[in-house]
Amino acid sequence: MKKWYIYVLSVSLLTLTLFGYFVIKNPIREAYISSPPVYNTTNPLEWINSSSPPVNNPGSDSQVVSADEIVSTLFTHRNITFQERQPLYTWNHLKHLISHDRVLPNTVEAIKEAGVAWNNLMNSVEEEKSNMNRSSGDKKKEKQCPHFLSKMNATELNDTGYKLIVPCGLTQGSSVTFIGIPNGLLGNFRVDLTGEPLPGEPDPPVILHYNVRLHGDKITEDPVIVQNTWTIGHDWGEEERCPKPEDDKNKKVDELDQCNEKVGKVIASATTKHSNRSAEVPMLVSDGGSKTRTYFPFRQGYLSVATLRVGSEGVQMTVDGKHITSFAFRETLEPWLVSEVRIAGDIKLVSVVASGLPTSEDSDHIIDLESLKSPSIPPKKKINLFIGVFSTANNFKRRMAVRRTWMQYAAVKSGQVAVRFFVGLHKNRVVNEELWNEAKTYGDIQLMPFVDYYSLISWKTIAICVFGTEVISAKYLMKTDDDAFVRVDEVLASLNRVNASHGLLYGLINSDSQPHRNPDSKWYISPEEWPEQRYPPWAHGPGYVVSNDIAKAINNKHKKGQLKMFKLEDVAMGIWIADLKKNGLEVRYEQEERIYNEGCKDGYVVAHYQGPREMLCLWQKLQEGNRAFCCGN
Repeated sequence: MKKWYIYVLSVSLLTLTLFGYFVIKNPIREAYISSPPVYNTTNPLEWINSSSPPVNNPGSDSQVVSADEIVSTLFTHRNITFQERQPLYTWNHLKHLISHDRVLPNTVEAIKEAGVAWNNLMNSVEEEKSNMNRSSGDKKKEKQCPHFLSKMNATELNDTGYKLIVPCGLTQGSSVTFIGIPNGLLGNFRVDLTGEPLPGEPDPPVILHYNVRLHGDKITEDPVIVQNTWTIGHDWGEEERCPKPEDDKNKKVDELDQCNEKVGKVIASATTKHSNRSAEVPMLVSDGGSKTRTYFPFRQGYLSVATLRVGSEGVQMTVDGKHITSFAFRETLEPWLVSEVRIAGDIKLVSVVASGLPTSEDSDHIIDLESLKSPSIPPKKKINLFIGVFSTANNFKRRMAVRRTWMQYAAVKSGQVAVRFFVGLHKNRVVNEELWNEAKTYGDIQLMPFVDYYSLISWKTIAICVFGTEVISAKYLMKTDDDAFVRVDEVLASLNRVNASHGLLYGLINSDSQPHRNPDSKWYISPEEWPEQRYPPWAHGPGYVVSNDIAKAINNKHKKGQLKMFKLEDVAMGIWIADLKKNGLEVRYEQEERIYNEGCKDGYVVAHYQGPREMLCLWQKLQEGNRAFCCGN
């Protein structure tokens, strides 16, 4: 026994010695940028631990790494080809963002996470090159972003907890539907949309925590749905309850009530003469009487079909076809970050289906691939118009719709007009690999050295100014979005008619607006961010144009650290132009009423909020009759 003890002690000491040597040989930056865990994507529905994320993690040993160390990994020289450098033309020009402009929210997080993502992507690129002579069929299959995931066999599902891995995040229009029966002692269950934790963090962020409590909680004895978010840095957020407390206002998300007003209300019991079951309606919970019931969408022992659907402003839940709740996205907790759907608690699942997921097209099977590739632009080439398009990494379908429609204008194909997508990095390695391959294939993507949080989109505006003045030389620069349809011919005609080559801001000008001071607003601006009561004139984001001199001045001020950063990018451009005007620039504000900020109207120059199907329809209408007619009713 004593010999065995001495042997174990010796092995332990040797292990500790080797571990100490490893730590010394690996600086903290290398340890921080380790590869994320690899999941088995062939079976997306797996078991999970059903416990909630901890409220506090005082004992976690997550390593703190300075932003400067992470920045060094973003701008370290990489052994990449000329073709692979094309998506990085603006990359090194944006070093100044990190050194000067840390006033934007979530800057440090976006830089650190980008450092991890970039290192992992470059490792994948190098690994792929080293394995080029071997068959890559299996690896390509692992990298796919599926459009649809399902687990339909009820015999394979249990009632303890499940994890549906979502390889490439969610996007607007994505949905997760589960069919199940609340059961057990209480019938309480929850659905969590979670992201990926950074290395050194034990728990992932919760983008949406949807908690159904059929027998109430500490606040109420009545059934309630509680929605919230959780991150390791900020703990639980402010919970939203449905039914809402009496003094709470029922806010709108995507024009839908935060909580359906019928939930928790006493209504007459419905009966049916042709049912073999109880005369009670399954979606009604008894409140003790025989003639009235309290409405609640879930009921213990009864089957429910529930769907979480991603909108433009938040996530909506419908149960048995009826809208129940809405939950607005919170800062840095956006749908593209979702990597897993977790369902746990007292619920017997029958099936789980995720649909409308972002997926990239296989370029090997695209018939018209050559016509979709962007013409190369020699450095410093002078062109008439450069259009920068804001896009996020997993918006594959939107970018393809733009390529197939208004990027097919003759002016774009001839090189008179250049179009590039400006895309930040994703936290998901698979998405970044797909994005990298897409950039190499089509030659129209500019990668940004930061993770693509909404609060940082003003950085993309600067990147557009960099590309349009330093990479190439464009007389005019336009900013738009990947869900906007741009009539390039009409923009060119309007600019020719205006005939102003200096000091121009062309678009849907707002000359009388003020900051949103309501903290619940998506566009909330605190007095510290903007102390004045009104904004200077600015042009709405779906489509505005500035002349080269304005873009060049903005780029120069950015390099010197003199550019006031503001998280609303279209308003930021107005602020920057107003500052240039104070310093002597003669500015011409050119109003264009045919740029529609919300939707489409016949005769449009820019139509906003157009999905891939609408984009293709608009293009077809233009081809058929050369008239700008909208699609749909």
